[in-house]
Amino acid sequence: MVDNEEMRAAEEQYSASSIQVLEGLEAVRKRPSMYIGDIGERGLHHLVYEVVDNSIDEAMAGFCSDIEVTILEDNSIRVKDNGRGIPTGMHEKEHRSALEVVLTILHAGGKFSKSSYKVSGGLHGVGVSCVNALSDLLVAEVHREGKIFVQKYSKGKPITEVQVVGETEDTGTTITFHPDATIFQQTIVYRYDTLANRLRELAFLNKGIRITLTDLREEVEEFVTVDGESKATGRMVHRSDVFYSNEGLKEFIDYLDAGASQLIPEPICVSSDKTIPIDIALSYNSGFSEKIYSYVNNINTIEGGTHLQGFKMGLSRSLRNYADKNNLLAKFKGELSPEDFREGLTAVISVKVAEPQFEGQTKTKLGNSEVTSAVSQATAAAVDTYLEEHPKEAKLIIDKIVLAATARAAARKAREMVQRKTVMTGAGMPGKLADCSERDPERCELFLVEGDSAGGTAKQGRDRRIQAILPLRGKILNVEKAAGDRAFESQEVRNIYTALGVTVAKEDENGEKKMDLSKLRYHKVIIMTDADVDGSHIACLILTFFFRYMFDLIKNGYVYLATPPLFLVKKGKEEVYCWTEGQRDEAAMRLGKGSDKGVTIQRYKGLGEMSDQQLWETTMDPSRRLLRQITIENAAQAERTFSMLMGDDVPPRRQFIEENAHYANIDA
Repeated sequence: MVDNEEMRAAEEQYSASSIQVLEGLEAVRKRPSMYIGDIGERGLHHLVYEVVDNSIDEAMAGFCSDIEVTILEDNSIRVKDNGRGIPTGMHEKEHRSALEVVLTILHAGGKFSKSSYKVSGGLHGVGVSCVNALSDLLVAEVHREGKIFVQKYSKGKPITEVQVVGETEDTGTTITFHPDATIFQQTIVYRYDTLANRLRELAFLNKGIRITLTDLREEVEEFVTVDGESKATGRMVHRSDVFYSNEGLKEFIDYLDAGASQLIPEPICVSSDKTIPIDIALSYNSGFSEKIYSYVNNINTIEGGTHLQGFKMGLSRSLRNYADKNNLLAKFKGELSPEDFREGLTAVISVKVAEPQFEGQTKTKLGNSEVTSAVSQATAAAVDTYLEEHPKEAKLIIDKIVLAATARAAARKAREMVQRKTVMTGAGMPGKLADCSERDPERCELFLVEGDSAGGTAKQGRDRRIQAILPLRGKILNVEKAAGDRAFESQEVRNIYTALGVTVAKEDENGEKKMDLSKLRYHKVIIMTDADVDGSHIACLILTFFFRYMFDLIKNGYVYLATPPLFLVKKGKEEVYCWTEGQRDEAAMRLGKGSDKGVTIQRYKGLGEMSDQQLWETTMDPSRRLLRQITIENAAQAERTFSMLMGDDVPPRRQFIEENAHYANIDA
């Protein structure tokens, strides 16, 4: 009980002076995650996207054709465009330059006036001002009205006036910023590939816009394409890519399906601007997965929304009507499901909405009801026309749908077998599972371990209270090459479902596949394989399974990779575990006091080479281990990578290996 005197003292302290008013951009610095998602690596890269989105909005308005993004030597970012340039004149209400207003006040920008931008991705007008708030230095350079204007800022506050530093015939804006290390304490180092994936995506979504990405931090070996093959030139250059698309979404489909065998020669394209600008491209391949990506004003709506619903409705209606009209289902005795129409489908949906209604600032799901019918009608009309004009390809698609329905029926039986054996039905766990005693899922961990030998070591070394071990026999099925019924017939796959206690993903009323995670028994699912090529392959096979059949586990942050050490460096009784070659060399010199004399180095090839105590200390002990959480930053790029590396088509995989072999450490 709190006594009355303490309560009175607390009441007296809570007065008008207790109410804190955060002025300017202080709120952003105080709670940065509210504005950019997080202050880790994802939020760091989000700063670049916010600035680039402003340039893309200029391009969508018809005033910009070139965007240059440069990673400078000190990890600063420079974004330059040839748009109109941010206005620099005196703002009537604020009595200061409009440039300073845009960069220092939240919800200030041209996105709220439809006379300036009909559509835009930066809907809430917080983008570039947030970047300014979270940078220890930002320099804005504007080319406009024949002059070059420059203003500098630090942590959201101007440190110079808007100055005219020269004359120019060009127009455009250049924003150069360095992220504040006191905010981004985890890292301020940008990943080239992460930025490249997003900029490539923007180029596909906005055909005719040239986006250049250059990294000035280091030089790499130059590769050129000769007769369709990638070859090294022997020169060292700064890493750079130019992203440009003439055909937009059609080329996006070709890029996403690079590792797949196509069912139809050319993607089907949908284009309409009657009420809402709609741009869609779709194609079918011989694979078994469904790949649909949806965008609103260039924003990747990863949770879909009304535009995705409309597309699925229009596609299913058109294909069913064509099959019925041409009597192509006469011999098929089963029932067609909406998901049957999308097996092997790759599609990209892009709509431009003047006033989009998103679910929150994260912009992951579109809610505008009028978009559903517009997209459905446009999709059905375009697909109807294609099917009538291409009867041969139409029959191939319908045959694929029938095969999908047949396989789905077989898969359903296999799934029912899995479901009957889950914990929900009261059946026992897999025989090889060594379960933990704790029953709170948030505290429980499941290690998926390759082989009985490593599994036995892990069982002996684990914390039996919170850690469960499920050994897997060899390499599990590559689900990228197998139909759903084969996947569920796999004993290893069934064991994973049963051990986790989850149900197979099902489609909801919006056509979205979701898992019921309410019965998930472990909130950490840790893939623990040998630190060699075979171990990496097994981990990749397991990740492919999770990506295709248990995506919600990844999306919710439940999947991890264990990181066993590569080396044990010893001298006398001193031992040091090392995870990299650099750590190994440093430890050898330190233990040998400047010499490797008397130092022995053991290279671990498998978990079975460790004792249970060593495995616990290095890989399983929560207080000392290194876990890598599996996240999906760019779903389209992840989709392409899985298809390329795990699919049937060899040439794209060969090219990937040729271009990346110099980064790999191949075990002897």
